Amino acid sequence: MHTQRIGPWLDELRATAVLAWPLIIAQVAGILLFTTDVVMMGWLGPSYLAAGTLATGLLHPVFLGGLGTVTATAPMIAQAIGARQSKSVRRTVRQGFWASFVLAAIIVPIILNSERIFLLLGQVPETAALAQTYLNFAVGATLPGLLIVGLRSLLQARGDTAVILWITVAGVLVNALGNYALMFGNFGFPRLELVGAGISTTFVNTVMFLLALAFVVFHRRYKRYMVLVRLWKPDWPRFFDLFRIGLPIGATLMSEVGMFGVAVIMMGWLGTNEVAAHAIALQCAAIAFMVPLGLSQATIVRVGTAFGARNHHGVARAGWTSMGLTLAFMSITCMVFLLAPAALVQIFLDPARPENAESLRLAASYLAIAALFQLVDGAQVSAAASLRGLSDTRVPMLVALVGYWLIGIAIAYIAAFQFGLRGVGIWLGLASGLAFVAIALTLRFAWRDRLGLLMRHQIALQR
Repeated sequence: MHTQRIGPWLDELRATAVLAWPLIIAQVAGILLFTTDVVMMGWLGPSYLAAGTLATGLLHPVFLGGLGTVTATAPMIAQAIGARQSKSVRRTVRQGFWASFVLAAIIVPIILNSERIFLLLGQVPETAALAQTYLNFAVGATLPGLLIVGLRSLLQARGDTAVILWITVAGVLVNALGNYALMFGNFGFPRLELVGAGISTTFVNTVMFLLALAFVVFHRRYKRYMVLVRLWKPDWPRFFDLFRIGLPIGATLMSEVGMFGVAVIMMGWLGTNEVAAHAIALQCAAIAFMVPLGLSQATIVRVGTAFGARNHHGVARAGWTSMGLTLAFMSITCMVFLLAPAALVQIFLDPARPENAESLRLAASYLAIAALFQLVDGAQVSAAASLRGLSDTRVPMLVALVGYWLIGIAIAYIAAFQFGLRGVGIWLGLASGLAFVAIALTLRFAWRDRLGLLMRHQIALQR
């Protein structure tokens, strides 16, 4: 009897692990794209690192807002596969392309006017100008970066996550070589510094999209979906369904990343050393976050497939299995951050250079605080993914807005500037916002039956 009870959970654990491990490695490889930029900007000097951090402080919230919207293709495709609706899969991928073009048309003008935004927010003019230099050339990554999301969703739902992994690894290698050549003038190329980093970012994202598209178009398993046939033909019901589900996801991601973006702005009020230190600590936390983020993508597929098949017990097993795996891993990263902060931050800035001493000291103190929110950061992304698998996105969006902006940013500002805790206070605010969202979303998934989530969103599958 005991074996019969635990057997389905072990099966879910194995299925989640098989689906998730390439996605996890792909996410780690993906963050290395940005980490490579950060490390090499640090080689140019603290002012370049501060400018790059300021640039991504705006680029990431805006871009992730669009990316999150197109991410609605993931639960929609998974639910369609669970319900054995092949036509719905094709419709969703195509409308994901449509949505990408619409969102890129909104995002690109914002990025091209970043310097004005930075100056309005009180940033140092020289840093704002350097940041705009990078963004002028990185903006080309917007459209291919959005277009690839629908293709990734299809590959994930069909279990071909290894393809995503290899495409991402190829992108990391190309980006590293591109940065080395263009930022520092190697291999016969001119030394372009931040301009070179922006060119490399655009080129790499374009190559990754074309590789994914070629696989989906030409591989025999995916030819039947014909994702490019009659691409211009509108499918308005599916298009609006995608935005109905996706806009709250995008708003949720913007709320979280926006909280960290505002933290960069507040660090800028404190000084360049604080911004550089914040960039280092945040990058370490972001690398650790890639594991639960990759796992969460598998969670959307597992929950969404069970939901589409009307398997409510499968929904529960998929959600709680993901939560357990996430908390186990984040417990380890918490200990690493607490025990070895100095060793980690020295990867980014040379401790032998006297001008780096203050940034390194601050970064180590920030990383110690980052250790405290590892568990809640993992819990919130896992719970959010389980709810997205049910197409439940509107209420989680409201929870994120309250947690990240009314709680996280408010506490960060008060602790940093009213209580004089400066950068440490900002990081305490970040941890508070994440904790609130983690608790609220976990409770919502636990109460999914009494809230009617399993029945309310089943209507979407009948469209």
